[in-house]
Amino acid sequence: MSNRSAAGPVLNKLLITNARLINEGEIRDADVLIDGERISKIGTGISAGEDVEVIDAAGRFLMPGMIDDQVHFREPGLTNKGDLATESAAAAAGGITSFMDMPNVNPQTTTREALAAKYAMAEHRCTANYGFHFGATNRNIEEIKALQVGEAAGIKAFMGASTGDMLVDDPVALDRIFEFAPLIVLTHCEDSPTIWDNEAKARNKFGENVPLSEHPRIRSADACLKSSSMAVDLARRHDALLHVLHLTTAIEMALFSKAHRSEKRITAEVCVHHLWFDESRYEDLRTRIKCNPAIKTAEDRQALVKALNNGRIDVIATDHAPHTSSEKRQSYFRAPAGLPLVQHALQVLFDLAARGEISHELIVDKACHAPADLFGVGERGYVREGWYADLVIVDPERPQLIDKSSLLAKCHWSPFEGHEFTATIDTTIVNGEVVYRDGELTKNIPGQRLEFSRAR
Repeated sequence: MSNRSAAGPVLNKLLITNARLINEGEIRDADVLIDGERISKIGTGISAGEDVEVIDAAGRFLMPGMIDDQVHFREPGLTNKGDLATESAAAAAGGITSFMDMPNVNPQTTTREALAAKYAMAEHRCTANYGFHFGATNRNIEEIKALQVGEAAGIKAFMGASTGDMLVDDPVALDRIFEFAPLIVLTHCEDSPTIWDNEAKARNKFGENVPLSEHPRIRSADACLKSSSMAVDLARRHDALLHVLHLTTAIEMALFSKAHRSEKRITAEVCVHHLWFDESRYEDLRTRIKCNPAIKTAEDRQALVKALNNGRIDVIATDHAPHTSSEKRQSYFRAPAGLPLVQHALQVLFDLAARGEISHELIVDKACHAPADLFGVGERGYVREGWYADLVIVDPERPQLIDKSSLLAKCHWSPFEGHEFTATIDTTIVNGEVVYRDGELTKNIPGQRLEFSRAR
């Protein structure tokens, strides 16, 4: 059922009954009535009229759609790997109803003109709601200062190696970014000189045939800590809003407080692959799990889970970063870093819940509520009357074995191939429209530009 027709919008009505609603720190039985794009009523025993489609969610969870604050959908310029249409569809199939895309594309999103062009590309092509981060460089401080609230989700500063021209390594430029940024600053934190030194040592020992097991030693915990400590110091010096992306180490956790996110100006993110994998998987998955920052030790993984539970880490994201299979089959130094994650991220989290490592309430808080709060996403991220109907139904009792035939990302591979998840994404709803149901996309394309209200 679609809200759209050639004659203009058609307001559909949808009633979800008998759901186990996960929202705002509790799980309760609830019905949810959707009228057009928005939730009109939440309660029990809601009756449906003749014009209302009913979804019986008995035995299943209902939750807000995941808001992914860090993806690389590769458009413009890198569309052999992925694009806004294909990757947003894969995201919706995985229960992600909104995403924020990164600026390291071609051309890079480092001018307001490039940012506007990217929004134009996304219009009418995204299954999920979309927003874009603005990229910082050593030379674009005036463009950064000119940004208006709502124009971008945040300002991304690559404080790490292997990011090409977007590496911000000029101390003066970094200082000015933190001083003048009108929006929240997001950082990729790895110290480049440390990594280059580790690479030289690895080459000296192994030549060009460096084993994948060396990746967490090359992209080391020390490299992460040195850079993230600098970012935190800069944010404190300038009283800037800072969000440190994809943390991977136990040693970095001391940089972040256990306070509620509403009381913080410095927040932290963890990604699903760092919560799931540890270095023991390099032996079988090899370059398929090569990413920056690196997947590290089992102790580091456990520390990330602990930090999620005690409040030091505020957000769960994916860092979805697809590359082609042929690219990933190359040797250590040649294979690019990154892996496709949006289609299975929420299932990873439900598996972690099934193992008792996190709760269902925590999943919703960190993957839905928190990104909405931190970026000031308008009327999304919660199940509330009057808010947009971005919803996911998850069946916790229906396992799913992942095989290639079900993959929707353009790169058409996944590090989870052959794994059986304990839960299945049953239905995804974006702006009141069913976009994914029973293993199939509906071909509805209701994604809208996200509204961002958080300023410095």
